[in-house]
Amino acid sequence: MAQNESVDVVLVGAGIMSATLAVLLKELDPTLKLEVVEAMDSGAAESSNPWNNAGTGHAGLCELNYTPQAADGSIDIKKAVHINTQFEVSRQFWAYLAKKGSFGSPRAFINPVPHLSYVEGDKGVDFLKKRFELLKQHHAFAEMEYTEDKAVMNDWMPLMMPGRPADQRIAATRVMKGTDVNFGALTNKLLKQLGNTPDAQVKYSKKVVGLRRNGSGWTVSIKDVNSGSSREVDARFVFLGAGGAALPLLQASGIPESKGFGGFPVSGQWLRCDNPEIVKQHQAKVYSQAAVGAPPMSVPHLDTRVVDGKKSLLFGPYAGFTTKFLKHGSFMDLPLSVRMGNIGPMLAVARDNMDLTKYLVSEVMQSMEQRLESLRRFYPEAKAEDWRLEVAGQRVQIIKKDPKKGGILQFGTELVSAQDGSLAALLGASPGASVTVSIMLELIERCFPEQAKGAWAGKLKEIFPAREKVLAADAALYHKISADNDVALELVESSPAKHYA
Repeated sequence: MAQNESVDVVLVGAGIMSATLAVLLKELDPTLKLEVVEAMDSGAAESSNPWNNAGTGHAGLCELNYTPQAADGSIDIKKAVHINTQFEVSRQFWAYLAKKGSFGSPRAFINPVPHLSYVEGDKGVDFLKKRFELLKQHHAFAEMEYTEDKAVMNDWMPLMMPGRPADQRIAATRVMKGTDVNFGALTNKLLKQLGNTPDAQVKYSKKVVGLRRNGSGWTVSIKDVNSGSSREVDARFVFLGAGGAALPLLQASGIPESKGFGGFPVSGQWLRCDNPEIVKQHQAKVYSQAAVGAPPMSVPHLDTRVVDGKKSLLFGPYAGFTTKFLKHGSFMDLPLSVRMGNIGPMLAVARDNMDLTKYLVSEVMQSMEQRLESLRRFYPEAKAEDWRLEVAGQRVQIIKKDPKKGGILQFGTELVSAQDGSLAALLGASPGASVTVSIMLELIERCFPEQAKGAWAGKLKEIFPAREKVLAADAALYHKISADNDVALELVESSPAKHYA
């Protein structure tokens, strides 16, 4: 009987998560032998594809759902600060790779685009002003501007102002140092870098069809999508970073930690405009408030996107529902994910989220004219002929056990790992891609604790001079690192550092 091939690490899925973890692990230990396995014929073909995600470079600057308002009117900014510092950690990693010189120009994946929040009506304006006053006190948001002056807003977002009622009360905030990130281009840069290092392989059109424990880790069964042939690889560590496909693979692993998790797939659609005359009038990402009953990731926004050097506008997202866990998946994905261990939480979520279900059904049933009506709230003079529908990627939201409710629907990401650290999976969606590096650092600390504290500690400190808690607490260090990252990522001209009071 032929001996199985043996590697240190198998990473399932060639998206931003696996690509980041693989490059990071090779930086920490160049001797590691690793293999990335991808079912599609190219990298970043699912959720990391630029047209399948918002590409905001989520930094908490404009997303109003990261600063929730309580019933008593108070606003909590903790999540916005945390996401901002996580994004700064991601930027440290990209800046480190850019400085190494083999990564090419960062402008292939990151571009400066101001981040704006926009609200309507007395209630919205009061909320935005209060939010601004709280965020402005934190050093991460020191450069945020606020206005209720329509002449100023006409300068900030000229496409959005003509055609509005004269008596409409509106307000906006702006942060000039926001970015647009093409996570597809970034993923493919990381995969290319990986392919140029010894003992690292990226294999396309290969699907993981089985996982079983062996004496020293896992045996991974891999099927060739085209020929149907299969092979087995033994790995000491397996990472399931396959987007919506991570849940069925996690269930197949049989680890106790996988019990009770379910998935709720939500699809998305965008309106896209490539007309250069319109695109040039809107150089910003403008986020507003979600409709009542809408899921957090459906916060409407009108975005400048920069893909392969060309600018377009995206508006949405319009939510939808399908039982597929991947855009290129199967309608049987959801039914086949139901287990004795998760049927309770899944039924509890169905019971407690009727508003969400109704919302998704109404979104699916929308006509093009109804979608344009939503767009005209942002851009009153929008014309149907300038916009077309673009189907986005799948987001599989996490369903997990809850002692009180039986099950809860969680919007966000969750890292699930085996007790012995030999396997980890990433479940969930937004703000995923922007905070990938923080999530992968958490994975390294959880699954490789001895190396993280020992042999890898020096290299980790070199790549990441400051982590999230320090960045959130130390204003001077935050500004220094952020300014260094701006230069390395070619977002500003190299110049003496700006001094902050």
